[in-house]
Amino acid sequence: MKSVLAVTAVVEAGAGLALLVLPALAYSQLFGSAPDTPAGMTVTRIAGAALVAIGLACWFVRHEPKSRAARGLVGTLVLYNAVVLAVLVHSGLSAGLSSDGLWPAASVHAAMAVWCAVSLFRSPA
Repeated sequence: MKSVLAVTAVVEAGAGLALLVLPALAYSQLFGSAPDTPAGMTVTRIAGAALVAIGLACWFVRHEPKSRAARGLVGTLVLYNAVVLAVLVHSGLSAGLSSDGLWPAASVHAAMAVWCAVSLFRSPA
């Protein structure tokens, strides 16, 4: 579980920082358009802050992979990655959004959901 927590920490914190610091660029890489309103920019930055928080939580618990906190966090990451995957797939297939980053992001979340689930079930309670 240590590896999944460390990788998640780096990936999510990195994505979060991109959404906080360069929200229009990060958003357009994912969805192929810009968050054209102040509300869109605000929501993008809030999402960035949430991703940084997820990354920090993973970073802080990575050295205690057998703890209840780590197991709870990885269980939550299974749900998070599965829901993000579903939203991205829906955005690409039903909402017609298209960009260079949408399907790679969906693939990363699919892989992370599986990796988190496998790590959770392989790790003793």
